[in-house]
Amino acid sequence: MADTDGTHAESAIPSDAPRVFIHVDMDAFFAAIEQRDHPEWRGKPVVVGAPPDQRGVVSTASYEAREYGIHSAMPSSEAGRRCPHAIFVPPDMVRYEQVSAQVFAIFNRYTPYVEGLSIDEAFLEVAGSRRFFGDGREIAERIRADVRRETGLTCSAGVAPNKFLAKLGSEYRKPDGLTVLPFDRAAIAAFLRPLPVTRVWGVGKVMRAAFDRAALHTIGDLQDAPEALLRHVAGPHGAAHLRALAFGEDPREIELDVREKTISREYTFLQDETSREVLEDTLRDLVDDVAARLRADGRLAGLGRLKLRWQGFDTLTRQRPFCRPTNLEEDLRSMALDLFRSVELAHPVRLVGFGVGALGEDLPRPRQLDLFDLSTGAPAAPSAATELRRGKQSKLEHAADGIRRAFGKKSLRRARTLPPPPPRAKTPKRP
Repeated sequence: MADTDGTHAESAIPSDAPRVFIHVDMDAFFAAIEQRDHPEWRGKPVVVGAPPDQRGVVSTASYEAREYGIHSAMPSSEAGRRCPHAIFVPPDMVRYEQVSAQVFAIFNRYTPYVEGLSIDEAFLEVAGSRRFFGDGREIAERIRADVRRETGLTCSAGVAPNKFLAKLGSEYRKPDGLTVLPFDRAAIAAFLRPLPVTRVWGVGKVMRAAFDRAALHTIGDLQDAPEALLRHVAGPHGAAHLRALAFGEDPREIELDVREKTISREYTFLQDETSREVLEDTLRDLVDDVAARLRADGRLAGLGRLKLRWQGFDTLTRQRPFCRPTNLEEDLRSMALDLFRSVELAHPVRLVGFGVGALGEDLPRPRQLDLFDLSTGAPAAPSAATELRRGKQSKLEHAADGIRRAFGKKSLRRARTLPPPPPRAKTPKRP
């Protein structure tokens, strides 16, 4: 069934298929970049993430490290125990984003219909590109060859009539594999039958345990299960969704404007923190990053959310809507500190975070003045003065963002608020 070049080619793609999807997933992306840029690390277990003697988790593990059971989101301390000789590397997101831009530029050569799922994977719809570049298999092979030649990295791809099957295909023969799934409905159902239920989207640990209790272990079991049993396990809506996926049905189209629905930043302390001053300073830094990301994305936030994780991993969240959608640091900072100061620090804090939601576009809004324009020097209504001040503040923060992009994040730092100096003693008058 498998070709010697890593492809899996059991199916022909109909020339008149109305939709042809490719899911491309870079192989161990962060770790692969580190091994590419450090030849001495090739063939060795590389872990991108926090060092094993500090708090934090694994971001990406090379395939050599995965042989020791190391995986993403595993505590770095556990990864260090499993593989003491692993090479731990801190993430370099600027470099990874540069390589990601190279990869996505390759995708866009072959189709305008590209839906990025993350920094290292995307869906492509290529039915309209066939007369220029060949069928879905040929386009996937071209993309994989371009990625290897131009970045020195490998990727895996799945070609299928819908998103669910395409993603399943990219995972089927990792790393550096290409799988073309069937396009015929009966052949799709037969292909899926022996696969475990965990290969169905939406089946996590909780759902898997429920399926185990119901003796539903494979996708074929889902195909054969009575409707009443599926409804009992997953509910009416979940049952219909699972049944459709079990037969390889997925009507979703490419989403061209896939953007984050929330923006957040978190910080985990090396040692549990009890000082409100330290926690507030850390929170201010996180807020500034969130505000900069909002502005860079041209978004306004309608909701602010505080997150605190205590010493024992219990997590507290507080959220509140803003009076008006905003991306100004002063608004986000005020919200974050108000939420934080409303919380009693009953335990040492392990993690602090701040995020925003209810995001909308930052569209230009007309500024209305009361009777007199400020340019005349006449007194303006307070609302107009506030609008003008906020406009100036927004321009100032955008300018600061540009300076940081050009010269680094540390080129501008927020000034800490200092207490006022003591009053000077009055010099007594001479008689």
